Amino acid sequence: MAKAPTSIKTASVLAFERKLATSDAMLYAGRWQGDTWQPVTLQEKAVRGTISNRLKNTIGNDPAKLDAEIQKANLQLVDTAALPADADTLKVVFTLRVLGDLATPSVCNDVAYQDALQAVIGEYVSETGFHELASRYAANLANGRFLWRNRIGAEAVQVKVSTQDASWQFDGHAYSLRNFEQRDESLQALAKVIESGLSGESWVMLTVEAQVKLGAGQEVFPSQELVLDSNSKKSRVLYQVSGIAGIHSQKIGNAIRTIDTWHPRADELGAIAVEPYGSVTSRGVACRQPKEKLDFYTLLDNWVTKGVKPDLDQQHFVMAVLIRGGVFGEKGE
Repeated sequence: MAKAPTSIKTASVLAFERKLATSDAMLYAGRWQGDTWQPVTLQEKAVRGTISNRLKNTIGNDPAKLDAEIQKANLQLVDTAALPADADTLKVVFTLRVLGDLATPSVCNDVAYQDALQAVIGEYVSETGFHELASRYAANLANGRFLWRNRIGAEAVQVKVSTQDASWQFDGHAYSLRNFEQRDESLQALAKVIESGLSGESWVMLTVEAQVKLGAGQEVFPSQELVLDSNSKKSRVLYQVSGIAGIHSQKIGNAIRTIDTWHPRADELGAIAVEPYGSVTSRGVACRQPKEKLDFYTLLDNWVTKGVKPDLDQQHFVMAVLIRGGVFGEKGE
């Protein structure tokens, strides 16, 4: 790519809409490979717990004070969700719409920058295409990553992905959560459909159904709501839609875009969600530090305004962030 004119500056207002639009996931209960499914509902549970948190040294080092503290009841009112006693399988259902026209931002207040950005994206599409990204998105559907905690310790995981014209079935345990080396025929067929949606060649709507064999009566894990009301009586509030336990669409989307193995700590952490700074909140780290010049903004600015093309892996990362969507305009000092 020819070097971009020096007069081009990053637009102060720049935003992209997400191209992988997921619905909330609904949770149902039934028998493995069965045909009858009932909604998973939430139940309230009142628990008399024990004091188990780390105590101040003044209390922990004084036996009398420690005994007095331990005698206090840790009363909790929480939401819970579980399979019925006659059901051994959790079914998770959601839809995924794949949008195209990545080269056109939803908002941009600088025509020169937009033209340069569209040229960069157009060059990537013509030279590389979306095959690699689509294959990784497809793998995260096949491996059931979107099940989150519900996948841990499951006896079996089966994922079915359908369009209006075709369907594919995957054994979730056959696909790794750390890398994307498996590229079997069914996975590649699904990836081709996702690629056609990203490239704008066709309208793509996927229906995803996962069955997870956990065991009769076992607890399941919908999304947990953020409790903003400090006066709330419940210490844990779970998500539900019309009385059916669910998983937030944002959490489903996060799982699908967990494809970044191009960051510096990939050997340690494996794939992480595509984020501008490679943030992993569960570890409290940012894997793409600006000082290492591997964060999204440095890569994008160098590519668009200076004509410095990143290596192919980082090109994939930049495009994946644009597919993720967000507000990327330059802030004033």
